[in-house]
Amino acid sequence: MSPLSAKSNLESAAAQERLERSYQSVLQFLQSKLQSQSQTTHWTGRLSTSALSTATAVSALWQCLQTQATSSPTKAAKTRSADTSPSKIEEAIDVAVHWLAAQQNEDGGFGDTDRSHSNIATSYLVLAAWKMTGFDAKVPEAYRRIENYIEELGAWDGLRQRYGKDKTFVVPILSNCALAGLVPWKRVAALPFEAAWLPQDWYRLARMPVVSYAIPALVAIGQARHHFAPSWNPLVRALRNRAIEPTLGVLSKMQPASGGYLEATPLTSFVLMNLAAMGKANLPVAKNCLRFLLDSRLEDGSWPIDTNLATWVTNLTLNSLARRSGALQVTVRNQPDPSPSQTQNAPASSDAEQLCSGVDDSVASETVRWVLRCQHKGRHPFTGAQPGGWGWTDLSGAVPDSDDTPAALLALSKLELDSPEQARLKHEVAVAAASGLGWLLQLQNRDGGWPTFCRGWGKLPFDRSGTDLTAHALRAFHAWLPRFGELQQAASFDGAACRLKESQIRKATNRGLSYLARNQAEDGSWLPLWFGNQDRPDEDNPIYGTSKVL
Repeated sequence: MSPLSAKSNLESAAAQERLERSYQSVLQFLQSKLQSQSQTTHWTGRLSTSALSTATAVSALWQCLQTQATSSPTKAAKTRSADTSPSKIEEAIDVAVHWLAAQQNEDGGFGDTDRSHSNIATSYLVLAAWKMTGFDAKVPEAYRRIENYIEELGAWDGLRQRYGKDKTFVVPILSNCALAGLVPWKRVAALPFEAAWLPQDWYRLARMPVVSYAIPALVAIGQARHHFAPSWNPLVRALRNRAIEPTLGVLSKMQPASGGYLEATPLTSFVLMNLAAMGKANLPVAKNCLRFLLDSRLEDGSWPIDTNLATWVTNLTLNSLARRSGALQVTVRNQPDPSPSQTQNAPASSDAEQLCSGVDDSVASETVRWVLRCQHKGRHPFTGAQPGGWGWTDLSGAVPDSDDTPAALLALSKLELDSPEQARLKHEVAVAAASGLGWLLQLQNRDGGWPTFCRGWGKLPFDRSGTDLTAHALRAFHAWLPRFGELQQAASFDGAACRLKESQIRKATNRGLSYLARNQAEDGSWLPLWFGNQDRPDEDNPIYGTSKVL
């Protein structure tokens, strides 16, 4: 061996050793973050603080305060007991506006999170929150800097330019500014909230001006616009007057037990601030929104965009843990699950040590069952989605989508369940996988790609097909296709009418691949629907999109 070859081998061995140390370090980190609560074992993660969410929450709380709206937990919410007294609301507002003041970027604007560049949308929301609460008078210099930043970007024209024809974000922001007195209500587009009165299956045919997940905002903001600046047309006014009560019923039907639409602070805040401004803060749906906002505050008094992404994080973790060996062994505990009191009194590390030993190539059966419980088993009230999909969290506000469903299907495909005592769990996994694959098949758009939530809604963001979502769905099909006989047998044994056919999956796969081929950019990249890059001029992310497709 030449000296040069020997040196190369030594460097290669050293690099491999560094990689192994890094790998073990990450595994230890995952072990330390594992959540164990009685029979639930999963990873939760943590979302960043958000100036966007905090500003909208402040505006919503302030509007409630003006009506002295207080509440006690409703029947559906007795497990959570936020103090919604005026003093608690005042305290939350005061902490939040000062927190916002500390988040202002050097250019005078505000970004979506504490690591985001400034943008005109979030800056307008902070401007409105400060103006509404009178905090602008306490920080005149900071307020003037926001105004200057917004003016440099073209003010209202700049806001519309950022979002184009999509009213999903522009109209809520303008409504927030109208409530703060920054713009007259006539400048806020009149959303056709009466369309929500239609049967849910007809929504995609009604050509809604907002994306599918924004129906609650459509109703609340549309009603507020009608309340403060009704149409000149007497027929339209009469129709919208008739639609008020039925569409308030839609808001109630779509609201999850937590009170938070999509578990998202901004969407929930837009609904609440507009209801409260119309004097409807004491409606049960508004009280539940208020409870959610006060329950979901972070320790520093700010709000995240969403409560958590537990299902998403757990399934990505399981997929990552299976990378080395290609499979995950499933371990079953012989002893009974500890009672809640035993869990609370146990040393902090005992559960993680018990459930995660060998976490690099094994997973506890409790984790598998937790993933199975996260699958939606009924028609979803928010989007009308059929059973079988997974959302991003185990909380009540989750909605099944075509990114979290493939993630769960891929995680389940990695499990090794070959021992006799695992037969029942293996059957449950196969039934869940068959249902999840069927759910994905139903969601495929006519163009061959997959949207996020609803099929056939159009070309607005989050409803149009995405290359990243399509690639994820195709990976899930590919992982389970070799085991199709197992899926059919499980579904048949379960007594379900298994309408899933191998030919359907192959046909959907070919259509998906054709969609990807048509949507490849000239430079060879693919642009994703989700996870943009704020450091690119158009905030797109070809690295992520291309990686997902490849």
